[in-house]
Amino acid sequence: MAEIIVVTSGKGGVGKTTTSASISVGLARRGKKVAVIDFDVGLRNLDLIMGCERRVVYDFVNVIHGEATLKQALIKDKRFDSLYVLAASQTRDKDALTTEGVEKVLKELVADGFDYIVCDSPAGIEKGAYLAMYFADQAIVVVNPEVSSVRDSDRILGLLDSKTKRAEGGDAPLKTNLLLTRYNPVRVDAGEMLSIKDVEEVLGLKAIGVIPESGDVLNASNKGEPVILDAESPAGQAYDDTIARLLGEEREMRFIAVQKKGFFGKLFGG
Repeated sequence: MAEIIVVTSGKGGVGKTTTSASISVGLARRGKKVAVIDFDVGLRNLDLIMGCERRVVYDFVNVIHGEATLKQALIKDKRFDSLYVLAASQTRDKDALTTEGVEKVLKELVADGFDYIVCDSPAGIEKGAYLAMYFADQAIVVVNPEVSSVRDSDRILGLLDSKTKRAEGGDAPLKTNLLLTRYNPVRVDAGEMLSIKDVEEVLGLKAIGVIPESGDVLNASNKGEPVILDAESPAGQAYDDTIARLLGEEREMRFIAVQKKGFFGKLFGG
């Protein structure tokens, strides 16, 4: 049975789409059949990060409105045979998404034998974000260690507890995971950024992953290569650790403490 994962946050620009791309690639790399869907109708960035923007012919809205089949709209990733992308529309508005249409697409993906369906949510609490989370079995709440991001994510947690199909049906609640992005231990030590413990206590969640602040993320996005594919990048390694924990493996948190300089580093300021 497919697991539907929503990647969400209250605030824009925290790294949801970067996370959706890396989570999808990480699961596919472990042999899972994965579909990742861009719910950000009107903007559409997932296809850029996945490196398939030139291959978009039909999109999510086309499928919902019967203008194309799901098979026509799904873009098969060139790196992993078990990974598919469903792009958002750039020309429609968010009202083009309907509950019935989204449910139809998800049911078809489940019937096609997908192991995971990753829903890349727009920021905030508008219709696209609501529909991205409505059918989810699990949520990854992406948070920067800043007061505004944490506060906005607290609102999203309230919606995950009350506005999903599971909540309305009285079923078991969503499994909700916290993912901290753009974490900088130097700034944490200087009191310029919230610590992991601070964020966990405010939101009442344990972190499933901590992604360090890194220019590698932007470089990877510009190349259309999800950063998890960069084995030399701390951010890529941290996303890989997150996938392991998502699948139930034990992995120690890395990149969360200030690196102490060695003798020559102190001597030469390196």
